[in-house]
Amino acid sequence: MNYAPTNGHADATQPPPSTTTPTTLSYDQAGVNYDLIDPLKIAAQRAAASTASQLAHHGFSEILASRGESAYVVDVGPFYLASIVECLGTKTLVADEMARLTGVSRYDAIAQDTIAMAINDLITVGATPLVVQAYWAAGGSDWFGDAQRSQALVAGWKSACETCQVAWGGGETPALAGIVESGRVDLAASCTGLVNPKQRLSLGDKLGAGDAIVLLASSGIHANGLSLARKLVERLPQGYLTEVAPGLSYGDALLAPTTLYSPVTEALWKAGITPHYCANVTGHGWRKLLRHPAELSYRIHTLPSVPPVLTFIQQQARQDDREAYSTLNMGAGFALYVAAEDAQRCVEISRAQGIEAWVAGTVEAGPKCLDIEPLGIRWGGEDLQLR
Repeated sequence: MNYAPTNGHADATQPPPSTTTPTTLSYDQAGVNYDLIDPLKIAAQRAAASTASQLAHHGFSEILASRGESAYVVDVGPFYLASIVECLGTKTLVADEMARLTGVSRYDAIAQDTIAMAINDLITVGATPLVVQAYWAAGGSDWFGDAQRSQALVAGWKSACETCQVAWGGGETPALAGIVESGRVDLAASCTGLVNPKQRLSLGDKLGAGDAIVLLASSGIHANGLSLARKLVERLPQGYLTEVAPGLSYGDALLAPTTLYSPVTEALWKAGITPHYCANVTGHGWRKLLRHPAELSYRIHTLPSVPPVLTFIQQQARQDDREAYSTLNMGAGFALYVAAEDAQRCVEISRAQGIEAWVAGTVEAGPKCLDIEPLGIRWGGEDLQLR
């Protein structure tokens, strides 16, 4: 879907907030607390960094600046090798419940979500996706016996690979009774890509004051914030079948497949544009715009309109803008930091790939912070601790 930009909060037509459940529903209350998760990530990064010397045994070296970024980069001589592994999360639970309610499998869309989680991270460093591997771990062998669901998963996986012009190398399909719940599946994808030529590397070494921030539209919730979205069902009169817009149920809206952004980044390269930095807007919401460690200020002056399902979630969960934008993508799934003179061309190239885009802000000299001016929201560097 394409959404028009706005200089204020989107005014989507949605059901009024519930009058019977006045309390705010936060991501923490839904079972996801980044204050507990992020310290482990940081500890793992520090331990992992100590292993980089092992590459020297093979004649290679790591690109140190990729530590803490969305993909890891190794210098193998004539080009850089980038890699990533990502888990889908709990979106399969929504697909399972909607299949029960409607009799239709949405696992083709779920497959795209899983691949997007890996590929949209990989391309942030300037890599061209090359090979995807699948990890489909079920709670028992019976899960694979549902032909409609299995065929939808395979077809969707293949289709997403074709969209991204990436080879599906293989995968693993374990039956993990006792670890994965019976009737459920845990989906993940790994992806390997090339930064070739090396000048395509975009780890922020050229990021600086005067750069423009171009935001690419999301298709909906993507695959982050689903724990909150599922918890919210308890408040809805018709559960997943509650309408968020005329003819569009909450469940169907949640299952809109995650946008694949690699066609845009590949088109940018062909047009001679190399982003100075990129951010995949996933967990932590818009705080991800603060991902680069540099002491720079980011000022947002134009907001994309919010997809109806995200406006609905914010209203029904009774979240203020700060909470919503710190959790959900709120209409922006990917950010490009580019030279100001390239910003409008980036918008045009993205639109030519079928993805709406906007010149949304600027990078400025100053303390590390993100100002979303139309909403009066500010986050500092302490609000995103990923290293």
